[in-house]
Amino acid sequence: MATATSSMHVAMAKTFTYSSCEVSKPSVAVVGSGIKNAPWMKLNSSCHISSSHAISQKVTPTPLKFNRIVTKAMSESNDTKPLPGLPVDLRGKRAFIAGIADDNGYGWAIAKSLAAAGAEILVGTWVPALNIFETSLRRGKFDESRVLPDGSLMEITKVYPLDAVYDCPEDVPEDVKANKRYAGSSKWTVKEVAESVKEDFGTIDILVHSLANGPEVSKPLLETSRYGYLAAISASSYSYVSLLQHFIPIMNPGGASISLTYIASERIIPGYGGGMSSAKAALESDTKVLAFEAGRKHRVRVNTISAGPLRSRAAKAIGFIDMMIDYSSENAPLMKELSAEEVGNAAAFLASPLASAITGTVLYVDNGLNAMGVGTDSPVFKDLNIPRDTKN
Repeated sequence: MATATSSMHVAMAKTFTYSSCEVSKPSVAVVGSGIKNAPWMKLNSSCHISSSHAISQKVTPTPLKFNRIVTKAMSESNDTKPLPGLPVDLRGKRAFIAGIADDNGYGWAIAKSLAAAGAEILVGTWVPALNIFETSLRRGKFDESRVLPDGSLMEITKVYPLDAVYDCPEDVPEDVKANKRYAGSSKWTVKEVAESVKEDFGTIDILVHSLANGPEVSKPLLETSRYGYLAAISASSYSYVSLLQHFIPIMNPGGASISLTYIASERIIPGYGGGMSSAKAALESDTKVLAFEAGRKHRVRVNTISAGPLRSRAAKAIGFIDMMIDYSSENAPLMKELSAEEVGNAAAFLASPLASAITGTVLYVDNGLNAMGVGTDSPVFKDLNIPRDTKN
């Protein structure tokens, strides 16, 4: 993605300002701003990461240390100019990513790849995690993780509180409303967030579902309660249906929606219980049905990425993520650890015009582990001449 720009819009209410960001050749970016007294100079919201001054820097192909530049917006004149080669070009597109609460999960990686390709980034963060996430952004704790391929920083235009378990205010139980972790936040149900995004920005082009939760994930399915099973389905599968249902009216034709699934939807993964395997299976089935309905009614594509194991904070809660990563590295056709960036780049491709004919698809991004029928590290294969990656 060396040829992709990393520019984004900056918005406050419904006011938009543009500056320039043009890529003239791989790894060469020309970034600048010729607009004085722009609205972003006055931004003071904890939901925005903004620069306090105009920017002008030219990056040459020679090795150098980049200053951390926050690319503010896309060019008035160049946002439709074709890039050389066959790049993933999302300039002028706006993405809403639901489910980012830190800087080391797949949601964050997808946001970075979309931003590197030129998309504007909006984020929906689980309400109880909102304060610490915004505080970390504001204090620069994520700055190292925000660095894009051209040396600029990914900018999150706005962070919205979101709890995708609840579709509308009437669905929220009184005990949740009274919970101190929700105090100070408002308009965080799916319907309200979609309405807020429409009020703030009008439309979006890309919707990403990076949500999953199973309160009984450590329990075998035979020991899972009805509550635990339905909670996993609600948070991990139906939440995607709800998000698309409420956001699709504000999605531009030709838009794309992406979710994240896991191989446990179709293969047995011991330890991945509590109804989570069922939730992922439902998510993949829904992807196909939603692709048909969203495609016919709205010309929106719907795909899901079956990602391999990642050592994220959320995955660590399962308790055996390190074993799964080791198993994948030993048994997958590509004997290496999967990076979040690889999943992010696949998502950027699916969201781009390069994937304009792809919908209803489960895209495996797992180093090929899904293709394996047996674990090659099993002692029963010790006498077989099984090829190995000797360069790893």
